Amino acid sequence: MAISLRIRKRQTPLKLQSGLVLAGALVLSLALSALLLKLQGKPAGQAMLVIFQGAFGSLWALEDSLIKAVPIFLCSLGVAVAFRLQIWNIGAEGQYALGAVGASWVALSFPSLPWYLLQPLMLAAASVTGGLWGLIPAVLKLRMRTNEIIVTLMLNYIAILFLDYLVYGPWKDPRSFGFPMTRQFDTAAVVSKIGESNLNWGILVCVAAGVIFWIFFRFTRYGYEIKAGGENIRAARYARIPYDYLVMLVMVLSGALAGWAGFLEVSATVNRLEPSIMVGYGYTAIVVAWLARLNPLFIGVASLLLAGLRVGVEQLQLDFQVPAAFGQIMEGLILLTVLAGGFFVNYRFYLGKKD
Repeated sequence: MAISLRIRKRQTPLKLQSGLVLAGALVLSLALSALLLKLQGKPAGQAMLVIFQGAFGSLWALEDSLIKAVPIFLCSLGVAVAFRLQIWNIGAEGQYALGAVGASWVALSFPSLPWYLLQPLMLAAASVTGGLWGLIPAVLKLRMRTNEIIVTLMLNYIAILFLDYLVYGPWKDPRSFGFPMTRQFDTAAVVSKIGESNLNWGILVCVAAGVIFWIFFRFTRYGYEIKAGGENIRAARYARIPYDYLVMLVMVLSGALAGWAGFLEVSATVNRLEPSIMVGYGYTAIVVAWLARLNPLFIGVASLLLAGLRVGVEQLQLDFQVPAAFGQIMEGLILLTVLAGGFFVNYRFYLGKKD
């Protein structure tokens, strides 16, 4: 009698063990990264230590990691909102770009306003532009049955190219010596630093957003309906949950949060709009959202870890001449191992009789 290896869905997903599965997935991704370094002839153990020290080994490194964690957190929180409804928003990168464009338009158009009016207007503009960019694939999905993965991904390129058009064309600073960038924002448009540190007040925006969305998902009707709609669309429609409205709501919220990230990047970090702000935060957000299991509070920790990875890999490049793409490889390995670990949380292998 032939025996075959089969897959069966668990009646109840693993709870306590899921943390161990996640930790094992992270360890496996780091081990694979170390193996790749070894294959390049680099001292793997020393290189991994350099990554950690470069990310968290000094006050300057920790501040740099926290600064990069801000846009990653907001983009990750945005995609997590959509993912909870099983709407696959891969467009945080474009929504982030449009948020930066919206905030920059306000900063360049109304430089005489005081900061307490100008910065809220910049945040509002970033919310609108990012939110509307997220609404487009939602409407196309509901009205034309398009695949939101493809649409959001393609919209990223349009948004980034539009940003390039502005900084190479009508918004280009004539005093930039040919470099594509806007003029520097006036002081009123710049989110200030916290004390003598390099950190900015955008960190408080992240904390407030994380707590608000945790409360939203845990204690509000819409939060429950989003969870229910994500688990079973047909049952949600049967229960008269407004699924179409929820699709548009989560995509607008997702785009608005990514837009906030764009606002903080151009205002607090760069102080102008330029192509260098497009460093893949929107794509890293997907890894962070899955790593945190879509939990708004865990997203903060995961964002800091992935931001630290970016900072640490920069140090690794200097010390061991490792290609810049190695950081993206590590992010990809983390995503793949975490997704594979999630499979074992919900499914198990067993031996069965072959048909």
